[in-house]
Amino acid sequence: MSTAGTPDTGPAVVTLTMNPALDLCWEVERLQGIGKNRARVRSVAVGGGGINVARHIVRFGGRATAVHTAGGEVGLRLNRLLDEEGIDHVAVDIDDDTREALVLVETATHRSYHIVPSGPTLHEREGRRCLELLERLAGACPYVVVSGSLPPGLPDDYYAAVARHVREAGSRLILDTSGPALRAALAEGVFLFRCNRTEAESLTGRAVSGFDEARALNEHLLTSGSAEIAVTTLGALGALCSTRHGHTELYTPPLPGEPLSDAGAGDSMVAALTAELAAGEDPVAACALGVATAAAAMLTPSTEPFDVDVALALRSQVKTTSG
Repeated sequence: MSTAGTPDTGPAVVTLTMNPALDLCWEVERLQGIGKNRARVRSVAVGGGGINVARHIVRFGGRATAVHTAGGEVGLRLNRLLDEEGIDHVAVDIDDDTREALVLVETATHRSYHIVPSGPTLHEREGRRCLELLERLAGACPYVVVSGSLPPGLPDDYYAAVARHVREAGSRLILDTSGPALRAALAEGVFLFRCNRTEAESLTGRAVSGFDEARALNEHLLTSGSAEIAVTTLGALGALCSTRHGHTELYTPPLPGEPLSDAGAGDSMVAALTAELAAGEDPVAACALGVATAAAAMLTPSTEPFDVDVALALRSQVKTTSG
């Protein structure tokens, strides 16, 4: 029985965000190529994969500590906003400014555009401080979530080093990233790997459009020792959760409204999945809440958070097929 939604259940989860952002959300009625576009500031919030995951774990009633970098005036504001939001977090100071990202919402069409710079360049000593801090915290928690991009300046095998430190601390690593850093981390081996269709295609070198292609990828990840659990998401179709006990297809439930944006769906899924694992659920049941939560996230515009009650209600409508 899932305990998601019950306050302060389960042990704390640590998340790592090496490249957070201050998300500025503006809205215009319709973008014009000539003249000024008058915008309204819709929100200012802290973003970044691991921070988003920590935020949503808490919204599900779990406990989480977000480890992240922070630099310059933007970093100071980022820390202040996290304090005001009540998120337990530990910042590692860096020399360069934390990045700012822009989410532009066109209200007439319900389209949103997420414009994100690459981020600050980190020095080797800054990366080392993050590793040392993470290793200390990981020893007291069962799961560490690494989510988001690797900033410039750090080597491609940085997340592989994270995987080693987490394993040596006696914790389990849940990984959600992309690019060369992903391949290096998988070569080291992680507990659970979550990838979307684009990331799956980058690993296979071919289209991943359905469960058959996802099954081939997940099977390779398991047999090669890259992951003990592999979760490949397939957009509106759903996700495939694979363990040594077999593969389970999970289908996205019918949405009770018009989908508005898929921004944040991946982080929302990882948060729900991790919260369930930390509460003692098995991987398939945890993934089912993850699929429901990703669906709920699609009902909210831009990067706004999903409705927890909607996610929990959709959970019972997630159909599964095992094999």
